[in-house]
Amino acid sequence: MKLEAPDRQLGAEARLGIGVFGASLALFVVRFLVPRPVAMSNNGDGGRVLCGAGITWKGLPEPFVHLAYRPTPETCRPTYLLTQSWLADLAVRIGRLIGLLGTLSLVILGLLSSVIAAAAVTAIVLGLPHPRRTRLFVAAGLLLVVADSAFFGYFAAILGEGAAFLGLLLAVGGLLLTAREGRWSYAGMAVTFAGGVLVVNAKVQTLTVLPILALAILLVRPGGLRGARRWASAVLVIGAIGAVTLYAQQSVEPARAPDGTYTEFPGDDSREINVFNSIFLNIVDGKHDTRADLAELGLPASFAQYAGNGWWHPHPATMDPLYPQYRDKISRRNVVTYFATHPGRTLGVLDRAATDQLTARPDYLGSFDQSAGFPPHAQEHRVPVVSWLTGLIAPLGLFALLPIWLFVLVRAWGRRRTALGVPLAFLFAVSVTQFGTAALGDGIEGTKHQSVALFALLIAVTLCSSPLNSGQQPTVP
Repeated sequence: MKLEAPDRQLGAEARLGIGVFGASLALFVVRFLVPRPVAMSNNGDGGRVLCGAGITWKGLPEPFVHLAYRPTPETCRPTYLLTQSWLADLAVRIGRLIGLLGTLSLVILGLLSSVIAAAAVTAIVLGLPHPRRTRLFVAAGLLLVVADSAFFGYFAAILGEGAAFLGLLLAVGGLLLTAREGRWSYAGMAVTFAGGVLVVNAKVQTLTVLPILALAILLVRPGGLRGARRWASAVLVIGAIGAVTLYAQQSVEPARAPDGTYTEFPGDDSREINVFNSIFLNIVDGKHDTRADLAELGLPASFAQYAGNGWWHPHPATMDPLYPQYRDKISRRNVVTYFATHPGRTLGVLDRAATDQLTARPDYLGSFDQSAGFPPHAQEHRVPVVSWLTGLIAPLGLFALLPIWLFVLVRAWGRRRTALGVPLAFLFAVSVTQFGTAALGDGIEGTKHQSVALFALLIAVTLCSSPLNSGQQPTVP
């Protein structure tokens, strides 16, 4: 009888996994397609994802969703890596099998993302060190977060956030599975690798996730592996994620900088744009001592006329004849130095960013295509539970965000000796670093750029909702 017990346990786990995956996928598909497909409209950056999928597109932000992007005679080489491009390219290849011939169907992309999301939720549930009832309770919470109107539309969009969400879910599921015994541990390493590659390369902003994930992989304790085998497996997973990331980041073409020269590293052109916006929207914003701020940054007093004018403003500082002379001042070091020496201003920027994060959803990204009959920028709110709750406390800014961080941190510390400790610490670190990066490193689209930080935080809160003293699941070899 003892020899049969592991088989019974494995069978029970398999039934649980199949049930969670099937139910999650069914709910996501209905959520996506009924009564009509939903997505997030293009904010103007969608050409990057389309280029990675072999489709050339140039245009302004769109008030409606385009459910299909057809192939173009022009060719392009991506200068900015987003793993959403990989999913879009896979959707194009799947489309060819049904006769779409190079067209990117956002319906196929949304269904593909739904499959990955369902698999990721399943991995998390199977990895949780809790009894079945508690795991199903957590699964319901995860479904509410993933299906929330603030996040779900990104899965069928030509924007980078959807891949970041999927990668985070997979990475957390992989870390949890890695802590289990036997074959589960090896499966967890594979899932962690897949999720890590997706989230780290989702945007330039998410490259900071790499060292955090590497530390989490080192800290998690693979079930059944001890000594050199444990460390070798961790180094192998970290090395694989790092190698793929290095290759992927170097696979895109250098972009042209505003002065016509080629940038040294992929995404360098966007870095200048982000720093420029941070300076002229966060610091020289026209609401404070503009001349003193310009002097602190080493910029001429004549640039006061551009206060509050971002990169895409009709009258930005880039049009000034003096801009090339002072372009070296548009640097991250300059911005970091300013914020480090002006804590009051920094706190104000962070408080505004906290409000942006808890707002959850930008009001300019529409949900429907034009044939649906809704006005421009119309949004669906069929699953608004989580974003509605965060929206209620959004005006409190840091006064609301800091207690949530503290809650997650305390719960992570309380679970430090369980399988949940490392994933919770990982999500907390991702949330905080993504918050700081988006808040201080960019001055526009604050709500959208904070979505990765908010998603990580809400997944962490959901995992924290299970009882501290839940019993461990029996190990399955």
